[in-house]
Amino acid sequence: MTFLLSQLVEAAAQRDPDRDAFRSPTEALTYGQLTDRANRLARLLVDDGVRRGDRVGIFMPRCVDSALAVHGILRAGAAFVPLDPLVPPEALRRLLEDCGIRHVVTHRGSVKTLHRLLAEHRTGLETVVGPGAPAGLDLESSTVRWRPWSDLDAYDGGSGPDVRLLGDDPAYIMYSSGSTGRPKGILHTHRSGLAYARLSVNTYGVTADDRIGNHSPLHFDMSTFGYFSAPLAGATTVLIPEAYTKLTASLSQLIEGEGLTIWYSVPLALIQLLTRGVLDQRDHSALRWVLFGGEPFARKHLYALMAAWPNARFSNVYGPAEVNQCTFFHVPRPADPAAAAEDPDRNAGAVPIGRIWDDTEGRILGDDDRPVDSGRSGELVIRSSTMMRGYWDRPDLDARAFYRETTDGGFERTFYRTGDLVQRQDDGELMFLGRKDRQLKVRGYRLELDDIERTLSAHDAVEEAAVFPVRRRDDDRQLAAAASLKPGATADAAGLRAYLADQVSSYAVPSEIRIVDAFPRTTSGKIDRRKLQEAAEGQPEGPAESA
Repeated sequence: MTFLLSQLVEAAAQRDPDRDAFRSPTEALTYGQLTDRANRLARLLVDDGVRRGDRVGIFMPRCVDSALAVHGILRAGAAFVPLDPLVPPEALRRLLEDCGIRHVVTHRGSVKTLHRLLAEHRTGLETVVGPGAPAGLDLESSTVRWRPWSDLDAYDGGSGPDVRLLGDDPAYIMYSSGSTGRPKGILHTHRSGLAYARLSVNTYGVTADDRIGNHSPLHFDMSTFGYFSAPLAGATTVLIPEAYTKLTASLSQLIEGEGLTIWYSVPLALIQLLTRGVLDQRDHSALRWVLFGGEPFARKHLYALMAAWPNARFSNVYGPAEVNQCTFFHVPRPADPAAAAEDPDRNAGAVPIGRIWDDTEGRILGDDDRPVDSGRSGELVIRSSTMMRGYWDRPDLDARAFYRETTDGGFERTFYRTGDLVQRQDDGELMFLGRKDRQLKVRGYRLELDDIERTLSAHDAVEEAAVFPVRRRDDDRQLAAAASLKPGATADAAGLRAYLADQVSSYAVPSEIRIVDAFPRTTSGKIDRRKLQEAAEGQPEGPAESA
């Protein structure tokens, strides 16, 4: 019998029904309770017309109900589609239309937004499952059928609906965060999602005793560690509400109070904890493993955090959402992490993305799609059990996204083109060099924007940095940069440009550096370089002290 993502929670409940499966500071569901509620939700969805392979939206922030939605939709034989609550209504309408979503599961904090969307746009939605209407909101006027959570009580939670599923059936679709153009949905199956869960559990030794901090929103692929890997191991996932991500001292208190043992997030959250989380006043000794990924993590911050959390191992996690994850690097702990954080010779280099993990194969290809010689850089392509089936209804993207090679026996191997440039070091570890589309020619010189960015980030006063191209008069293309400073640090644009001039070639020094209080962010927490570029192109030329 094939084991599926839809069976993860039930299997964990059979082992330990009273263990917390998902919790937040205000509520919790044990594995037994979650199994019962997910079965009821699945039966309700099937009664309302959901069929095998349908796409069901989830429109809510990080909360315990999101776990119920994920596993209830999977039990119904459908694929869940996380909907970003922060995208503009028109972008959300395009996504609903693109994916053919007719049913949505929502939450009390999102009902008003969803109702406003339905009032202003034709969406094709038929059913919304969620809480009752807030005071002053008339849901009866909508042509969509609204099903309150209380309707679940009418269903039997002893078992889910009888839906026959295969490993290659769709399980979830993650959409890119772009706010313009046609949405791009990454389609994963039960097989690829379960393969990721198994590999991550094995790589990081996840057990039922772990308490995993889920910092990422559901529409960000990092969240699958908490929603899939934790149930596979029977661990507890602590879903961190949005408010805690903005109040760093409260977040560090939550880590202590919940006794988190594993943390996984983008570097931004860790940098904020380091600089604003009063870590010296907290007991985080339960933390045994800290995972980070999504963007490069400056070694000066990494080593400082190692000094603050001496009991934890640290690992760089790499992999585009199309393959979930494909490499890992367990960062060696310096004998004196605090000293290493202050030593420019120790903290200037990038952290490797490491080695390709199990059940996965990689190639490094040159521009001619031929493997490069040892030590040369090229694009990383990946073949893995964790790889997506393809982009939802986008054969044009599929044609560009996959690299295929034919074996001697005539069989075809399919690899995903990551678009990332890497180089294999003498010790076998892979170094991330930057995005293929972040290579740029300025005045005849080829530049690696990510390399310049890493160099600027290494400045003692800089907390984070971003480098990006801007267009000026006569379509002239120049480099610009933005930097945020550590609390209490001082620096100006002229000083940062002088620092870079000592580190990189003169043509790689941005013509403009702006000191910003905070970076614009995508909803997954990454720096939004497109917004920085748009803002810079709307400003006068020349260096600037502030944004």
